[in-house]
Amino acid sequence: MSNTFTASRFKQRQLLTAIACASLSHAACAEPGQAESVLIVTKPAPEVLDHSVQQSPAVIDMLRAATNDSASLLRDMPGVSLNGAGGVSSLPSIRGLADDRLRIKVDGMDLIAACPNHMNPPLSYVEPSNIGLMKVYAGISPVSVGGDSIGGTIIVEKPEPEFAHAGNDSITKGEVGAFYRSNNDAVGGHLSATHATEDLSINYSGSWSKADNYTAGADFKDFVETGTLDHTLSLDEVGSTAYETQNHALGLAFKAGDNVFESRFSYQDMPEQLYPNQRMDLLENTQKLANLTWTRNFNWGVMEAAAYHETVDHFMDFGADKRFWYGALSNTPDPTVGVPCSPIGFMVDGMMNTCAAGMPMYSESENTGLGLKADINLNSDRLLRVGTELQRYRLDDYWTASGGGMGPDTFLNINNGQRDRAALFAELESKHDARWTTLMGVRYERVRMDADEVHGYSMMANQGAESAAFNAQDRSQTDDNIDVTALARYQYSDQLDIEMGLARKVRSPNLYERYTWSSWAMAATMNNFVGDGNGYVGDVNLEPETAYTLSTTFDWHAADRSWNVTATPFYTHVDNYIDAVALPAWGDDQFNVLQYANQSARLYGIDLSAQVPLGSNAWGQWGFKGVINYTNGENRDTGDALYNVMPLNGRFTLTHQKAGWDNAVEWVVVDSKKDGSDVRNEIDTSGYSLLNLRSSHSWNQVRLDLGVENLFDRSYALPTGGAYTGQGRTMSINGIPWGIAVPGMGRSAYIGINVQF
Repeated sequence: MSNTFTASRFKQRQLLTAIACASLSHAACAEPGQAESVLIVTKPAPEVLDHSVQQSPAVIDMLRAATNDSASLLRDMPGVSLNGAGGVSSLPSIRGLADDRLRIKVDGMDLIAACPNHMNPPLSYVEPSNIGLMKVYAGISPVSVGGDSIGGTIIVEKPEPEFAHAGNDSITKGEVGAFYRSNNDAVGGHLSATHATEDLSINYSGSWSKADNYTAGADFKDFVETGTLDHTLSLDEVGSTAYETQNHALGLAFKAGDNVFESRFSYQDMPEQLYPNQRMDLLENTQKLANLTWTRNFNWGVMEAAAYHETVDHFMDFGADKRFWYGALSNTPDPTVGVPCSPIGFMVDGMMNTCAAGMPMYSESENTGLGLKADINLNSDRLLRVGTELQRYRLDDYWTASGGGMGPDTFLNINNGQRDRAALFAELESKHDARWTTLMGVRYERVRMDADEVHGYSMMANQGAESAAFNAQDRSQTDDNIDVTALARYQYSDQLDIEMGLARKVRSPNLYERYTWSSWAMAATMNNFVGDGNGYVGDVNLEPETAYTLSTTFDWHAADRSWNVTATPFYTHVDNYIDAVALPAWGDDQFNVLQYANQSARLYGIDLSAQVPLGSNAWGQWGFKGVINYTNGENRDTGDALYNVMPLNGRFTLTHQKAGWDNAVEWVVVDSKKDGSDVRNEIDTSGYSLLNLRSSHSWNQVRLDLGVENLFDRSYALPTGGAYTGQGRTMSINGIPWGIAVPGMGRSAYIGINVQF
C-alpha cells in the first residue's frame, strides 16, 4: 500500500468521524475510541459526505439482550420507526416509507423477502449478536448505496475479519452468550469463535432463540377461542407471536499483499415464526447463502468486487392459534359457524367450508448478485466513485391442494416470477475549501420483470376467468430508472454545520405488486405485506414510483462536540406512489379486498435530536439524549392519509456511568393516531408513554446486561402494528373481529450474559 493512499484514506476517516459525530444519534462519539473501532476496517473506508447516521456500538451492545429483532436495534435513530410483524421480522420504516421502499443491504447483498406476506425480510437473517455495523441513510442516500428505493438505505454488516499483527502469534478467541426474557419466556444463546494468523482468518458464528406468545399490559379482546377445540388464549395473550430460529455462518478471509479475499457461508433454519397481523404463519424457512468479496488497494484508490447466491425455501400454514381445519372433525359442531362438518361443504363468507387439512403455501426463490465498484482519488480534494451491479431474482409462489375448495389443482400465485436489475453509477465528492464539501451522483437502472401463466385451484370464485385474463396480458415489463443525488455540507461556524440534500429516487414494483392476480378473498388476503388484514390484488401495468426529496440538517454543537442538537426538516413528493384502491363490495369497519394502483403522494416532517452531558458528581457521570420524529403523509389524489405512518413520537434517555456500569432510563412517548388510511380502514390507536430501564457492566471477559421493558406494564396498541388477526378462523376474510389493533408487549424483565475466551 502506498503512503499516498494510506494518508488519503486516513484523512477521509477523520472527516467522516467529524460528520458522523454531528448527526443526532451517533452516541459513540461521546465515548472516545468507540467510533474508530467501527470505522477502521479492511474494506474501503466509509464515505466522507454520505448523509448517514451510524448506530452506536454501545447502543447495539446494550439492546442485544433485550431483543432478537435486529430491526429494533434502529429504533432510537432519527426518522426510523418499526412496522409490526413477527417476533424477529419487524419492518423498519424511514419517514413513513418502509419495506421494499427502502434498500436494505446485508453484508453488501440485496436480499428480497420471498413471501406474499414478507415474513422473511432481509434483517430477519441477521441475529443481533452478529452485527458489527448499522448505518441509516434517511431519505437521501448517495447513488453508490441507493437504487431501486425511494425512502432511504439501511446498511448492516457483520463484524470485520480479524488478522494477527505482523510478526505476532496467531489469534484464537471466541464468545459465548445467553439471555432470558420474562414476558414470553424467550431464551437463546450464541457462540462465535475465531482463529487468525497474519494472512488467514476463520470465523464461525451461530445463534438460537425461542419464545412463546407474549402478553399485553391488560386485556385487549373479549374472546378466547382460536377455532381449534380445547385450545383457547387468555384475554391478554397476543396470539401468534411465538417464534423459533437458528442461524449459522462460517467466514473465511485471506490477505495476499494488498488483496483481501473474503467468503461467508450462511444457513438459517426457522421452524416457526407466528404472525399476529397475518392470516397465516411461517412454519418453515430455510435460507442458504454464499457471499464472496475481493478488495484491493491501489495507489489510485480501492477496488472491490462481490458476488452472492441465495436460495430460500419458505412454507406457510396455520400455527397453533389459528384454525387448522376449516370444518370440525367428524360430525362435531363447528364452534365458529355452528354447523357440523360436511364432506359436501357449505359456503361461509364466500369460502367452501369442509374438512380441509390446513392451507399449505410454498415460496421458493433464487437470488444471485454481482457488483464491482471503485473509489478513485483524483487528487487530494476529489474522490470519484463508480460501479456496476447486477441482480437476478426468481420466485415461485404456489399453494397445493388441501380439500375444502382448495383443489384439485395447485394455485399458482406467482409462476416463475422474474425480476432482474442492472445498474451503473458514478458520484463525485469534492472538498472546495475549508467550509464547503459536495457530493453529486447519478445512477441508471434497468429493471426487467416477467411471470409465466397461472391458474387457480379450480374454476370456483372466478378463479378461471381471472387467471385467463391475467394470462392474456403482456406480462413482460421493463423500467428504465434514473436516480440523481446532490448533497452539500457547509461549515457555517465552529458551532453550526448545515447539510443540504436534493434527490430523485425511483423504485420499480415488486413481483407481488405486479403479478398477483386473484380477487377471491382467500387468495387476496394471502397477498398482504402491510399487516392490515385486507386482501390485495396486483396490477401488471404499474409504473415505477418516483420520489423527489429535499432535506436540510442544522447541526448545532460545541466546538469540541461534547454536545449537539440537530434538526432535519424534509419534504418528499412521490409520483406514481403505489397505494390501494377499493374494489366492489368495499365497506366500512371490515376487512376488504383492495387493488394496487399508482397515485400521487407527499410526505413532510422533521427529525429532532440532542445529546448533552449533564455533568459529574459523586454518583457518576450523567447525560441526556433524545429523539423526536414527526411525519405527515397524504395521498394527493384522494386526500386520504398514507397507511402506517408513525404519529408524533419521542424517545428520551437519561444515561449514567459509574465504576464500569452503564445505566439508562428511557422514556418513550407516542401520540394518538386518529387520521389513518380510510381505504384500508386503518385502526385508530391511543397515545401512550412507556418507561424502560437498562443496565450493563463489563469486566475483563464478562459482560452482564439487565433491564425491564415497559416498567409499569402499560397497555397500549402499536400505531404501526396493523390489525390483530392472530387467532381464530382467519381464512374467512371477515370471520374474525375487525377493529382490534395489535397490542404492544407488557412488562418484561431480561438478563443477558456474554463471556469472551
